[in-house]
Amino acid sequence: MLNSRHATKLVSLVLLTSVTACANSPTGSNLENILAADPRVQNNPVLGNSRDNQQPKAIAGQATVGSIAQLPDDFPTEIPRYPNAQLKEVTPTSLSGGEVANQENASQPKLTRWVTAAPTNLVQSFYQNAFQQNNWELSPTDAQSGKLEARLNDLQVTVSIQPVSAINTNTNTQSAEQNPEVATQFDIQYVRNAATSDEQQAAVPQPGDPDFIGPVPPLDVADQPEQTSEPKIANATAASQNFTDLNTAPQQVSQYIQDLAALGVLPLEPSNSKSNQPNKFEPSKIISRREYARWLVAANNAMYRNSSAKQIREASATEPAFQDVPRTDPDFAVIQGLAEAGLIPSSLSGDLTAVLFRPNAPLTREQMILWKVPIDTRQALPSASIDAVKETWGFQDIARIEPKALRAVLADFQNGDQSNIRRVFGYTTLFQPKKPVTRAEAATALWYFGISGEGISAQEALQIKNQPSQPSATSEASPSSFPDQ
Repeated sequence: MLNSRHATKLVSLVLLTSVTACANSPTGSNLENILAADPRVQNNPVLGNSRDNQQPKAIAGQATVGSIAQLPDDFPTEIPRYPNAQLKEVTPTSLSGGEVANQENASQPKLTRWVTAAPTNLVQSFYQNAFQQNNWELSPTDAQSGKLEARLNDLQVTVSIQPVSAINTNTNTQSAEQNPEVATQFDIQYVRNAATSDEQQAAVPQPGDPDFIGPVPPLDVADQPEQTSEPKIANATAASQNFTDLNTAPQQVSQYIQDLAALGVLPLEPSNSKSNQPNKFEPSKIISRREYARWLVAANNAMYRNSSAKQIREASATEPAFQDVPRTDPDFAVIQGLAEAGLIPSSLSGDLTAVLFRPNAPLTREQMILWKVPIDTRQALPSASIDAVKETWGFQDIARIEPKALRAVLADFQNGDQSNIRRVFGYTTLFQPKKPVTRAEAATALWYFGISGEGISAQEALQIKNQPSQPSATSEASPSSFPDQ
């Protein structure tokens, strides 16, 4: 009787002979398929450190290795996307106790993981430039860390960038290094914060709304209906003269703020019930585009209160110039008025790309100058080139200024000592066009309107306002009669 070793050899020889003889027959093909190696084992070799030699299972909510993940429905359209980058993984919101994310906890951060063949420095440069050009507020971070933190209104985004060689792989995921076409992996974590106080207040039913329940509170002095044809900002004059935190601003800047506040141009900050410091101006706080538009119209109309031809008209119920500033927006009349006057870029002025105003986005330096200078000069902005601005201002970062704003920057130089840039920023060789503007800087720019020798300051406007009114046979006062600076 054959022993087990010879029996095994004999069976193997018989099977091999059968397969070879029937290679072209259906029976041979079926037998060959039965004996073939499992393709799943070939494509996914068993990991030596994996317990029980089992394939790792995909985590719920994540894309499996080697596949393309699906972009979440709530992925914000505001976040720039690197060209040709491949989404590899989406991590759902992780809550305690395995709770599923819903509308009530939608403010939890979410993370998407991407890979690209581009080198790390190009990816980092792309996101840094994209955030700056779209007026995101960038937090100061270490450039060597490969992390960018940016904020736009209520959206907070963190981009973490790493070269593939720096990624620590584990036994449960396939290393990106095994793919020679992948050079960089980056994570985009995003979260929308809770609604701002203004949005929360807007969501509360007010007197006159169908959902309002309760007694109607008495009107404050500032809310009483106007009985005269004076500018709307006149009622705030008496209450706006004493800010409690102007000691945090430079001395001359604080005087600019006081003059404008006395004119009723600057709104009061709501009193903080948790602190006994009302009437805070917060000079270093970033000003939004809507707030600056409001101040711009109020300041101009207060300066030229006796010259209706120089006032900016607020718009009535008309077709909105911007998709994000409907008629129901509290600042619609002001923003629409600036657009209809051609003082800010919009489709009305021929800029078909300016369909959004982004009212809550931070105001940048170049935007502040672009809106203000045409009101100073009262004429079309001159043609400008990078060389022309370089010869005048000598800024080192001229190439970063938008072409539209470049014309306003050149016209501002021609205003001599009454230039907005000189008054706000002093002597500087860097304009930093994308840098957000503070409330103190905005107030400094609005302290003076007009060209040198023919303009008016807030201080002069106050003197005229405080003079006893006397009948005059002359028509409206001309700004050119005001004393020079």
